[in-house]
Amino acid sequence: MTTLQSFIGGRWIGADAGQALKSAIDGHIVTHTHADQLDFAEAVSYARQSGVPALMAMDFQTRAQCLKALAKYLMERKEQLYAISHHSGATRVDSWIDIEGGAGTLFAYASLGSRELPSGNLVHEGPAIPLSKKGGFAGTHILVPRSGLAVHINAFNFPIWGMLEKFAPTFLAGMPCIIKPATATSYVTEAAVRILHESGLLPAGSLQLIIGSTGDLLDRLDGQDVVTFTGSADTAAKLRVTPNLIRNSVPFTAEADSLNCAILAPDVTPDDEEFDLFVKEIAREMTVKAGQKCTAIRRIIVPQNRLDAVAERLSARLAKVVVGDPSKEGVKMGALASHAQFEDVASRVDALLQSSELLFRGEAQFVGDQVAEGAFFAPTLLQSRDPHAEGGAHDIEAFGPVSTLMGYADIDEAVALAARGKGSLVSTLVTKDPLVAAKVVPAAAAWHGRVHVLDREAAVESTGHGSPLPQLKHGGPGRAGGGEELGGLRAVKHYLQRTAVQGSPSMLSAITGEYVRGAKVIETEVHPFRRHFEELQIGESLLTHRRTVTEADLVNFGCLSGDHFYMHFDEIAAKESQFGKRIAHGYFVLAAAAGLFVSPGVGPVLANYGLDTLRFVSPVGIGDTIRARLTCKRKIDQGKQSSLGTPQGVVAWDVEVTNQNDELVASYDILTLVAKRG
Repeated sequence: MTTLQSFIGGRWIGADAGQALKSAIDGHIVTHTHADQLDFAEAVSYARQSGVPALMAMDFQTRAQCLKALAKYLMERKEQLYAISHHSGATRVDSWIDIEGGAGTLFAYASLGSRELPSGNLVHEGPAIPLSKKGGFAGTHILVPRSGLAVHINAFNFPIWGMLEKFAPTFLAGMPCIIKPATATSYVTEAAVRILHESGLLPAGSLQLIIGSTGDLLDRLDGQDVVTFTGSADTAAKLRVTPNLIRNSVPFTAEADSLNCAILAPDVTPDDEEFDLFVKEIAREMTVKAGQKCTAIRRIIVPQNRLDAVAERLSARLAKVVVGDPSKEGVKMGALASHAQFEDVASRVDALLQSSELLFRGEAQFVGDQVAEGAFFAPTLLQSRDPHAEGGAHDIEAFGPVSTLMGYADIDEAVALAARGKGSLVSTLVTKDPLVAAKVVPAAAAWHGRVHVLDREAAVESTGHGSPLPQLKHGGPGRAGGGEELGGLRAVKHYLQRTAVQGSPSMLSAITGEYVRGAKVIETEVHPFRRHFEELQIGESLLTHRRTVTEADLVNFGCLSGDHFYMHFDEIAAKESQFGKRIAHGYFVLAAAAGLFVSPGVGPVLANYGLDTLRFVSPVGIGDTIRARLTCKRKIDQGKQSSLGTPQGVVAWDVEVTNQNDELVASYDILTLVAKRG
């Protein structure tokens, strides 16, 4: 029988057996933690001395490519992880969420990084802000990688996804991390880390693993480091006040268990499709992962006159759930992750029964061999005697297949009951009426990190109440920890330092690697569109010749586009407008500007795929003369090839269109794909 090992200092450590970890299915010993003492000073030093330089030798784009490669490597070996995950009591669906959901998060952040982050290790969080009358002094914000490490302390319920949803944005941001999984399912995390390490893709020191206690690790951190925690609210509260974290202002983010709720709106009747959707969603959240999800529905808030109907239909649905060994045919719900977890859930249910009635408890006859030694807990539905009483379902969480039903008189009371949970990760509102949603969601949003609105239209493609997505924030106020994870680029920015920078536009351009208006430009005899990606310099610019706008331009463009808006054609109405005259179509101005700056011959520019930050600043009338300045603003080397196999990069061009008085009439960025020479 193997012993789990920690991975610190670039090597696997652990020879002596420590705590026995048992299968949640039949109680046999799967493995042991190691009893070897770890040198946390070495782990911290290795992250700082090896991890930081190795990650900074890369940039956002290459780290994004690495995440994609890691995700592919993991997916190719996923069956190894499914076999191990089985011992945690997980069904195939439960493990899919953990394993493939984790790899999917790597893919998501790889895509996000390649699309939205620049080459290099600095993000310009512009635009620059003029701070003087003549334009010689400006300010902006930059985001740069912190020079420390991230410590991620994770929960037992998702040993792979829980690690990777934190690792992905941390790695993309350029911070090495030390992972501390919950001991009960650490054998699943260790297997995943071994696969990632064996890939050879991880830079030295970028990922370390601790099996067992964190010892004095948190006492060795400083203000450049970050700590994140997922687990119980009580443990989060204790860790948050670690003296060293407070003394050094170490950022601490918690995602804690929470008493999430689902609200059935009064407009939904038992005959509506939404009623069945409500019941189905609750049953799923009670039974997927055996209810061991920080997002699971713990409180079911329904109109008083729907209590019996919901209880009856939900109990009937839960009665059909087959519980047992996930390897057996027909089993839909597995075991709790450990025997300790079973004892905890059982004690919490006993506490809840002090203020609630038992409505339903599934049969204790579990499917499988030797399941009597497993950590199985039947689905359990309770009903609160007094939803407004202190304690009970608003304070006690049974982290398993347990939920409590409670009634309300009107929708305002429903919102008030939802808030009694003191902050949660997610709530669901089931309604047919958009006006109900418009009233409830803003009121509920103060107490919930995410609000999931479910009706028959959304149900076709909804990912459900309990599924955090990489694109959306995961976290909640109050009891839920007050932290934020995921949420697209927001998660990456948590691991970057935001700094305000002041100086001349030329200095800001040099610092940010991005052209700032007012900075010195580079003008040459070669048209910028004739240069390959590598040859282009930030600030390389073209000031075009002029074009005078005529009435024929307005008429021809209007006839070609079909845009006969009165401001372009009706002389009398236009004179009575705020402009006092006929004006050119905004899109004509764009088209005319393109005609001024485009180099028509075959060249390195492959395609124009969009405009950003477009603003029409001043009107252009008949007789006005316009010209454009095209400046290379930003370059992003994504390491991609076109469909023709041509190596290419992305170039953003700053465009300023001015009139005969040098007044700005239009402002925007053009995004182009530009070929590389080699």
